[in-house]
Amino acid sequence: MTRSTPIKVLLAKPGLDGHDQGAKVVARAMLDAGFEVIYTGLRQTPEAVARIAEQEDVDVVALSSMAGSHIPFCEKLRELLLKSELDDRLWLIGGNLPKQDHPRLRELGFTGIFPSSSKLDDIVNFIRTNVS
Repeated sequence: MTRSTPIKVLLAKPGLDGHDQGAKVVARAMLDAGFEVIYTGLRQTPEAVARIAEQEDVDVVALSSMAGSHIPFCEKLRELLLKSELDDRLWLIGGNLPKQDHPRLRELGFTGIFPSSSKLDDIVNFIRTNVS
């Protein structure tokens, strides 16, 4: 069955990460795929990401992290998303994500993990496949 509305994605840049070129490329690919994209810009807190996700009623919460503080950020964000009853949404993370961190990210509920070398089509297809 086809959705009557576009998939709505929140794409956020956590913490002190000042690198957003990759996130902008991913956002453009999502827009080109027909998704509605809310891009937060740089230096977001877990509280801001959770608040925007709830206010905008997004289907996907996606993070782009290049600064290496993704685990503590995701731990706090998970707690806030659960509190806001957003655990039924698709949670993704991409960026500079060492392989040894992937199991912990999955434990936290991030089912889509996309290291920097990921293909844009893979990200888009993963979202299409996992959002009903």
